[in-house]
Amino acid sequence: MKKLGITACSALLVLAAALGGCASKPADSGTQANPQPKTETAAPAAGKNELTLGVNGDPHSWDPIDTFLLDWSTVATSVFEGLVERSTDLKLQPGLAESWEFKDDKTLQFKLRQGVTFHNGEPFNAEAVKFTFDRLLGEEGKKGPQQANYASIDHVEVVDEFTVNMILKEKDPVLITKLAGYGGVIVPPQYYKEKGDEYFNTHPVGTGPFKMESYEKDNKVVLVKNENYWKKGLPKLDKVTFRFIPEATTRLAEMQTGAIDVMKKVEISQTDSIKGMSDLELMQVGSPTVYALRFDTTKKPVDNVKVREAIAYAIDADLIIDTLLGGYGKRVNSFQSEMSFGHDPSLPLRQYDPEKAKQLLTEAGVKEGTELELFLPGTDATFKEVAQAIELQLGQVGLKVKLNLVDSSTFTSDLIPNGKAGHMYRNGWGGWTLDFDNTAYLMYHKGEFWNPDFYDEKVEELLAAERSTFDQDKRLEAFKELNKRLYELVPEVPLYQTINLWAVNKRVKGFQPPADERIDLREVSVE
Repeated sequence: MKKLGITACSALLVLAAALGGCASKPADSGTQANPQPKTETAAPAAGKNELTLGVNGDPHSWDPIDTFLLDWSTVATSVFEGLVERSTDLKLQPGLAESWEFKDDKTLQFKLRQGVTFHNGEPFNAEAVKFTFDRLLGEEGKKGPQQANYASIDHVEVVDEFTVNMILKEKDPVLITKLAGYGGVIVPPQYYKEKGDEYFNTHPVGTGPFKMESYEKDNKVVLVKNENYWKKGLPKLDKVTFRFIPEATTRLAEMQTGAIDVMKKVEISQTDSIKGMSDLELMQVGSPTVYALRFDTTKKPVDNVKVREAIAYAIDADLIIDTLLGGYGKRVNSFQSEMSFGHDPSLPLRQYDPEKAKQLLTEAGVKEGTELELFLPGTDATFKEVAQAIELQLGQVGLKVKLNLVDSSTFTSDLIPNGKAGHMYRNGWGGWTLDFDNTAYLMYHKGEFWNPDFYDEKVEELLAAERSTFDQDKRLEAFKELNKRLYELVPEVPLYQTINLWAVNKRVKGFQPPADERIDLREVSVE
């Protein structure tokens, strides 16, 4: 991908000029646009064999059934483990289960790893697996969004101390890949029963390579080495501190002074500053995460498909990627990445066509100056600038956009699921299963946590079809028809697939930036 040597602020002005309009200059990003002479960073953030990371958000709940946030998985992957896990290159591999097999279409058997203990000394065994899924699938699981991912599981049977059967209600061709996600991580039964839900939310216990030593809400979480970790010789680090730093400019300043060793989510405008520091390395990795502008199709005028299509034609995503993202992104033709099983490369991209957008708006009876509300989390500095560009571009076709920047936790836990996020809102999706089912079912199936605003009978039929078979060719055919139908209905405007940027102090060894944002620190060390 190409890299343009301009700040996002300058880029927005370039974008405005490209559209033949004008825009007010956004707030200064606080970073330098041009490469600076190489300078040294300050002293290391932590002592020998300790690591400090600056991440952008506190998930506010450490209970795995209560979250869908990448902020959670970035940290909690070091605390919790599931039966199946993914390697850094996203390949499925054994986790707490040594092996698995389908005994028949509705019986999935796992052979569990022996000699594993939770951080509190409690043994990991079949009863722990059963407890975890009884809780996830029961009343407690209803408090969060994870339950929907595992709805195909009827119950878990204990065969013996280290063997379990998952009995399914129906075929689920993507269950294994979903079990590699963070909703299915295993929790300790005795500890949870003794301490209760509220305590567990802030004092989590798992089987992972690190255990939580302390947690200060909206400030930091400190993890220490699990001396009894089942992978001998790991982890290499003694202590890991995750600092929650929502503002990108503050994260950068902390990185430059050496207060943190690793910085998550480097903004495009900060790349030259990182490159200008001799002790820092800018690392990038392709990501399954996609961003879109989602519509609430229950609200006028975006309940009209012509209006939604008009907005799609009015947005120049290529220009946004080349300017605001500095080339660190890629167009997508649906709400899934190119890594996703179900991606259809033959589906066309809607090309920027403001005249066609105006024509569709006229046909829909939308008057010039009609106001639309666009909601987004205020901590997402990059998408704030994308939203400003969208505001500018929609203004070119006669639509007035009101931007609403809100608290990120409120945005995801209240406004979106309760249909209170305006006419349209930022929709970002991790795509961590690498299978379109996980995205499509949660985004378009009626009644799902993330779908308060869209329904189509044909879409429901196609979702049911792809879930009814293990035949991958048949599933691909169903996905192809589903992609075509969604393209026609325009429930969102797919914008781009991301490239994640990290800054890493060169004294840190073995760090690999994760495509799915789930950092594996087991092999990481510091000099």
